[in-house]
Amino acid sequence: MNARVIILSALALTALSGCDAAQGTLDDIARDQARDVVGEVAADTFPGVNTAPYTDCVINSATSQEIFTIARASLTGVDAQTVSLVGDIARRPASLSCLAQTTLATL
Repeated sequence: MNARVIILSALALTALSGCDAAQGTLDDIARDQARDVVGEVAADTFPGVNTAPYTDCVINSATSQEIFTIARASLTGVDAQTVSLVGDIARRPASLSCLAQTTLATL
């Protein structure tokens, strides 16, 4: 069994028992996994471009449920629904504002 699956399952069970520390750890793991997935989607969409700012803006604009949905794709594989969700989040005003500020800061 994949180590990530075991870790995520154990943390999920601990979080369900009401442990705030475990919930924070689960959230951090999910964000890291989602960041990897968004980075993969961004790299496929914008080949040859530094996609780190895009990735950060999308992750910071996503809801907790969206983070967990995207993170799940790190286990099941990125599909059209994942790409669509990332695109939807990227088009939100908060994401676009974040990206504009990040881009202007690098100029």
